[in-house]
Amino acid sequence: MVYLVVVLITLIALTYVAYNFFKIRKMDEGIDEMVEIAGIIRNGARTFMRAEYKTIIPVIIIVAAIFTCFIEKTSGLTFILGATMSSLACIIGMRSATYGNVRTTNAARETLNIGKTTQVALRGGSISGLSVPAFGLLGLVLVRIIAGGVQAGVVGGGLIVSLQCNPTIMRFTTYSLGCSLVAMFNRIAGGNYTKAADISADIVAKVRHDMPEDDSRMPNTIADFIGDNVNDIAGNCSDLLESYVATIVACILIAGTLEAEGSSLAFGNAASLFPIIIAGVGLAGSMIGICYALMHKASDNPSKELDMATYISAFIVIVASAIAARAVFSNVDLPSAFHVGWISPWIACILGIMSGVMIGKVTEYYTGTEFNPVKKLAQMATEGEAFVITKGDAIGSRSCLLPIGMICLSLIISGLICGIYGIAIAALGMLSFVGTTVSIDAFGPIADNAGGIAESCHLAPNVRAITDKLDAVGNTTAAIGKGFAIGSAAFATVSLIFAYVGSYSSGEPTLNIANYMIIAGAILGGAIIEYFSALLTDNTIDSAKLMAEEGDRQLSIPGVIEGTVKPDYEKCIDMAAHEALRKMLAPALLALFVPAIGGILFGAEFVGGILVGATIVAIPKAIFMGNSGGAFDNAKKFVESGQLEGHPKGSAAHKATVVGDTVGDTRKDVVGVALDIAIKLMSTVANTLAPVFASVHIF
Repeated sequence: MVYLVVVLITLIALTYVAYNFFKIRKMDEGIDEMVEIAGIIRNGARTFMRAEYKTIIPVIIIVAAIFTCFIEKTSGLTFILGATMSSLACIIGMRSATYGNVRTTNAARETLNIGKTTQVALRGGSISGLSVPAFGLLGLVLVRIIAGGVQAGVVGGGLIVSLQCNPTIMRFTTYSLGCSLVAMFNRIAGGNYTKAADISADIVAKVRHDMPEDDSRMPNTIADFIGDNVNDIAGNCSDLLESYVATIVACILIAGTLEAEGSSLAFGNAASLFPIIIAGVGLAGSMIGICYALMHKASDNPSKELDMATYISAFIVIVASAIAARAVFSNVDLPSAFHVGWISPWIACILGIMSGVMIGKVTEYYTGTEFNPVKKLAQMATEGEAFVITKGDAIGSRSCLLPIGMICLSLIISGLICGIYGIAIAALGMLSFVGTTVSIDAFGPIADNAGGIAESCHLAPNVRAITDKLDAVGNTTAAIGKGFAIGSAAFATVSLIFAYVGSYSSGEPTLNIANYMIIAGAILGGAIIEYFSALLTDNTIDSAKLMAEEGDRQLSIPGVIEGTVKPDYEKCIDMAAHEALRKMLAPALLALFVPAIGGILFGAEFVGGILVGATIVAIPKAIFMGNSGGAFDNAKKFVESGQLEGHPKGSAAHKATVVGDTVGDTRKDVVGVALDIAIKLMSTVANTLAPVFASVHIF
């Protein structure tokens, strides 16, 4: 009965998504020039996604065939289901953003009201935001209904080879793996696309030619607009959907492990059901929070509107999860790890929610234009580029301590109160209202695109003032979203590591750090993260160099810089897409194959070491990358808004912040956001192949 109710909630959410999509479509796009630019952005994003999926689909089919033939015969289908659900969320989200951007611009132009303009951008963001938990949860519940709970002692095999494995576990983990692989491809390709275009546009326009970044004479501009949609919308949707699914799966796997260790069948069923309930009420809470923000009379403070949607969603989860915990756990025999009875998982859930909110606040402090770190960074610009970059690095490093401290404290308290199950529930608590979080995060790139369209179409200054304010708020929400994604990845990965170790351990899951095989794996895992980061950085900066050369070439054509001849936008769009897709496979396959090859060579414990080492290196590195990049970006915005007295746009100080922003672009939108997917993908691969590592390894 509970599963049918959850399915009903997902269908209601998808109906609301469709309503908002068609409502956005009916809105006016504005003047002819706005319609033209919006059409180019929309077609470019659609073309890129089609080209990307020509590469992704064959990889998905090959991996699914391997699972079906050599591991478990139905797991290939669940792998494809996961990839499909992730793809639907990111494609629908991207399409809605390419309709919402120009309509946000037009709302600012027609109403000159920041509150009404905010609601248009948030409506566009809500389409992708609610699609993430709706599609992710719908697919997972379908797998749960078809596969049943995690049953001990059941053995399955592939069509060709029958390696011993638990088929129900394999269906859950392959569903999660399908989501993970699509997320990795989308983040890598989208990040390369958008940041190659953005960096080249910044350097060519602002540094070399003293032009506005979003000037329609700049040929790289439209590619940059498209990139905002394929990375910050499509990539982010698949990223957080993957975290969401992986966390729920980790809860279910840990519940199965506890049952196998001697807990009652009733407890195992309750522990598997509770995360599904939290996810369902979280989706309902997200809908209510977003409806409130869209339907009441909006104020002139966008941040207040977005915060209120978050607080309403979180409050609903807090209350509903308490009711659910009592209903599910009060009448079953609980394991000794539940130190305060049925309240234990509820407290863990609250800790996760609190951690997510606090990580967002810390991120806002280190990246917001109204706080000292960004103000001091902007002031350093008067001394030159070296001072900007050095100060930005210090801000990024300093910003790691508090978020990681919060994560560690929540992990410890959750573990003390509720054991390893509590850690998984804390992760789910943080992600429970992901529909609201992604909606607010998607608000950022829609507002950014809206501002770019306003500048490209030379709209009135009072229109641009509205879109600039939304863009500044969007920069902060995007930075908070990245911090949230990294924090949730930390919790999800720790949960997956516990589930992985529990899959091959007898008794309490234990990973002996004094074991030389585990130490070797941990060192290798850390090195893999550094190599992965270098691959992404090299790929992006190489693409940016090519696009900068093309931008310079086109601006040298007579009439382009004078505005009498239109640049060849398609050339830059095609170049960005070609480079991104060409360089997409290697980093994704690295994260996919390292744990697989390591396990086949050296066994399950070696892979456990890889996961621990990779996680320890990736989490602080991702926070550093995201927050230093966000600080660089907003320091540039601080100067451009005229807040650094005596140093206007085009000044040496402004150009120094532009250089800092180009450094930060790759950090926050390519490397930082991909690191959290890398550790989750590696952990999901390990959980999926754990039976193989246990029975087949060379050394």
